This record gives sequence, structure tokens and C-alpha cells, in this order.
Amino acid sequence: MVDKKDSIWVLNGPNLNLLGLREPDIYGHETLDDIAEMLSERADALGLSIEMRQSNHEGHLIDWLHEAQGAGAKAVLLNAAAYTHTSIAIYDAILAITTPVIEVHLSNPETRESFRSVSWVGKAAHANISGLGAKSYLAALEAAASL
Repeated sequence: MVDKKDSIWVLNGPNLNLLGLREPDIYGHETLDDIAEMLSERADALGLSIEMRQSNHEGHLIDWLHEAQGAGAKAVLLNAAAYTHTSIAIYDAILAITTPVIEVHLSNPETRESFRSVSWVGKAAHANISGLGAKSYLAALEAAASL
């Protein structure tokens, strides 16, 4: 059995429940379940466990960041989606915990609309991995494993 300290929490924000259907030319054809399966397989190989969650509600993401620290998570992979660019509350929540947070994005926000160039999550996160499609999550998991 894997220790709680060896868990990686993967928190996903608004509209990511629609992956595979929503703008596949930007976000790809993989669903969030596909990503969860891919992460679980890789986590097993690394001796880690995954706690995967998604919500369209900002407060849930904040509560889960706090909960991840309380549970002794090794790290959090956070795709805050559009909240990345708007949420000072998520920024504050990341700063309030000591658990490392790695910002994850399927697309590269820097190459998209100008409003996406501001990342409040990124200003507080330990690292940022974006632009690799679903593989952004795998790269973030590898980074978290090395912490």
C-alpha cells in the first residue's frame, strides 16, 4: 500500500469535465478519464498514488488545496483552467499551503488570447507545464515525483 505522503493530487477546474468533446483542436481528444487512467498507470510505476478531482466551482478547488496539505500529499497538479487567469483566491490558497503545486495546462496559454497570458496560479506555483496536450499531466507527474 502506498503512503499518503506518496500521493499526488490532481485538481481540475471548470469545463475540464468536457474534455474530448470541448474544442478538441485545442484540448485534444482525450477525456479526463483517459488522463486519469494514464496518470494512474504512470504513478503506479513511480510508486505513487493519484487522487484525481474535477469541479466547475472555484471554492471546491480551494478546499481541495487545503485538504491536500492536510492529507500529506507530496504535491498537487493543478489545472485551474479559466480560473488560472482570474482567481486571486486560488493564488492565495496556493500561497497558504506548503505542499508544492505544479500548474498544468493542455494548451499553451501564452500562444492564445491575450487575457490568458496572466496566470495567478503560475505566480504562486512551484512550476508550470503546458502546451503538451494530455502529456502535460505526465510531465507534471514526473516533476512531482522528483520533488
